[in-house]
Amino acid sequence: MNGNLVVTQLLVVALALVMFGLGLSLSTQDFTRLLKHPKAVVVALALQIIVLPLACYGLIVALKVPPLFAVGLMLLAASPGGISANLFSHLFGGNVAMNISLTAVNTVLSIITLPLISNWAIQHFANTGQVVPLQFGKVVEVIAIVLVPVVIGMWVRTQKPGFAARTEKPMKVFSAVVLAVVAIGALVKEWQALSTTFAAVGPAVVAFNLVSLLAGYYLSRASGLDKAMATAISYEIGIHNSTLAIFIALAVLNNFQLALPAAIYSVSMYLTATLFGLLVLRRTSPPTQAAVQASSVVFHSV
Repeated sequence: MNGNLVVTQLLVVALALVMFGLGLSLSTQDFTRLLKHPKAVVVALALQIIVLPLACYGLIVALKVPPLFAVGLMLLAASPGGISANLFSHLFGGNVAMNISLTAVNTVLSIITLPLISNWAIQHFANTGQVVPLQFGKVVEVIAIVLVPVVIGMWVRTQKPGFAARTEKPMKVFSAVVLAVVAIGALVKEWQALSTTFAAVGPAVVAFNLVSLLAGYYLSRASGLDKAMATAISYEIGIHNSTLAIFIALAVLNNFQLALPAAIYSVSMYLTATLFGLLVLRRTSPPTQAAVQASSVVFHSV
């Protein structure tokens, strides 16, 4: 019990630092930039808030995912885009500036959508008392851990731009390390349960990741968006903030089984996201000028 308490406390601190690092990379321009691309914003938000939860539900039903894993997968679907989305978008010619903006707005919106979707999933799939829905106090806790550090990071950037510039890259490395440690920790702790039930949840996790990436790209292209914008959206909704999903499962809902889909996802997404870029996007030409300019927002802005 004490060990679990230490793990959850470390997770709270780690996630707060990750979100603070995200705040260091954001500015008010990242939000105002969205006004210049209304169609892209509408498409991305519709995919994130409506299409992905429905697709996730369909996969759960089709693949007969067990109730607790189903809740964990819906929790992942409700999580906003992760920081790794920016990296993959940069590598495969996406509009990285749009990725940053969408991550910012999705993180804010998730404060509302994540508890709603999570509580619905708990009531629908696991209405057995095994998981207690997110009560108001827990929602406030999530807001404090997610939104407050982001706001503080943005404030620090405005007050200490030099510090923010020096710290941004180390914080990104730290975020990647946290993701790996949290994922591996969750997998190791529940390895016995995972090894006997992987067939029930593993395929669903990989399928959800692929559906997210493909829907993000092809539905964006079908709506008339250019390839750079569609690539940005596909990675934004295809690479979720699994650290946040694991945090909700472990520190808020206190259930390791709920964390397993996100833990598996946080490892498998690197392979699926890379294969998606190589096989679907077929990025072999040099980055476009738009992509270069967008990438500079990530790597050289202060």
